Amino acid sequence: MITERQLEVVLSVVYEYIKSGETVGSRTVSRRYLTGHSSATIRNEMSDLEDMGFLRQTHTSSGRVPTTQGYRLYVDSVLQRVSGTEPSVELLHKVMERREGLDRMLKIASDMLSRTSDYVGIAAITPLDTIRFRHVTFVRLGERRVLLLIVLQGGIVHQKFVDMEYDLAQEDLDSLASAINRFSDHPWSEVKSSLHTLLAEEIEKYHNTCVRALAEIDKILGARKTRVFTGSVSHIMKLQDFQDLGRIHALCSFLEEESNMSALVNRCSLNEMNVMIGEENGLPGMEGSALVAATGETGGQKAVVGVIGPKRMDYEKAITSICGVLRELASDNCREGI
Repeated sequence: MITERQLEVVLSVVYEYIKSGETVGSRTVSRRYLTGHSSATIRNEMSDLEDMGFLRQTHTSSGRVPTTQGYRLYVDSVLQRVSGTEPSVELLHKVMERREGLDRMLKIASDMLSRTSDYVGIAAITPLDTIRFRHVTFVRLGERRVLLLIVLQGGIVHQKFVDMEYDLAQEDLDSLASAINRFSDHPWSEVKSSLHTLLAEEIEKYHNTCVRALAEIDKILGARKTRVFTGSVSHIMKLQDFQDLGRIHALCSFLEEESNMSALVNRCSLNEMNVMIGEENGLPGMEGSALVAATGETGGQKAVVGVIGPKRMDYEKAITSICGVLRELASDNCREGI
């Protein structure tokens, strides 16, 4: 169990390291932060914190730098301090409510974040495959011609004309809709395989037609990929942490790979400010970087707006930048210009 003084030491080391980029010694902590404690006392605490995994030495006799565990302790304290003061989720919801031009707004968000934070701004919207549907309706329009209506979470309606393989009476179409609607309020990606099995067993006579109907629903709900927008990387290349060409190449390669970015976005939980540091991301290429992102859901889709930077990023500045950009995008003046 970490003591209150040890917590203060970790927070001091992380803060100083973020500010200076240099290893932090016990004398620095004693003089600038914990003035009531001697350098020797701080040195002993730093040694214990190294054993506990919060700090590490870059080489013998050097000062300490934070580990991912140390950064996490600091970030959690920052999130606790800013909680409730920056309504990032509410602002993101306001941005998402404007569905027309949403892609463009997210692209603007990623560009603005790159400029205001000096990190790489990102913005993304998940595919409809993750959406929760309320119910489906089939309306017979004529022989083998059907209107498919899908009502999604949030009241969004999709419609499509479908040419069926066999002609079905309206009561048969109602039975098909009823079978599908048993799974109302579940994500489509979770239920479509179950529906194939259910319909094959219960409506064997119309199996091919039912499969065709499910395929049409899947085209609407499951065809689109996560759309990810990234801002300029030019700002991050000026940072001390990315002067090593190997590190900047690894990050750029990660950003260019669509599957990597989709996986990163999907790791963000809903309705909170997400911070994933180094290996917490669980993705090759992000070990030396961190993600800070606001995440929200509306109409069944998840949106993520944030920044990617070094582990030694100014996390408080990143959070402030995200909230500032979302506030600008949510304003009426900005929305009218989209």
